[in-house]
Amino acid sequence: MSPVKAVLFDRDGTLVEDIPDTADPDRVRPVDGAREALALLREHGIRTGVVTDQPGVAQGLLSDADVRRANHRVDEILGPFEVFAVCPHGPDDGCHCRRPQPGMLLWAGGRICTGPAELVVIGSTAADAEAARRAGAHGILVPNGRTRPEETARADHIAPDLLTAVRAVLDEPPQGRILADERPIQQAFTSGPEPDGPV
Repeated sequence: MSPVKAVLFDRDGTLVEDIPDTADPDRVRPVDGAREALALLREHGIRTGVVTDQPGVAQGLLSDADVRRANHRVDEILGPFEVFAVCPHGPDDGCHCRRPQPGMLLWAGGRICTGPAELVVIGSTAADAEAARRAGAHGILVPNGRTRPEETARADHIAPDLLTAVRAVLDEPPQGRILADERPIQQAFTSGPEPDGPV
């Protein structure tokens, strides 16, 4: 059995397409490989959860109910997840839950009885990776079109896609900085809008 007991996923841009401040659950679309990645974890008895910063709530662009509806849609198409955790605060609110602060990850891990050493956090930004580090968990960065090159350069562990990230934790916490992928290294980590095009 894997020493990894749970994986927490950033929601927007990692599990589902990034549509900022969406109040329409019908716009929720899974990223490529999300269903397969989650099925692998569940087959191995590894718990799954979703964490998401929603500053639009603090800014009046979204309601708590809007966020719940979007999370419900994520659970419908990719669940069941054991835990959902939401930070509704803005960047300047000084909360302990908004990443890179570790509060939301520690809360979510506690809800599913998983200590930081047994927890992997998968996200697309440096804030995700830093929150995992501060929590004492294992962080994996899966870059997308919005991930900055300097974020990729600083990450402890990088995977070119969600499925590769998940395969890397099935037997043990992630090992090595760049996790295995069959594609040429330059193509695998190109963060432009056309990852399958020329590099």
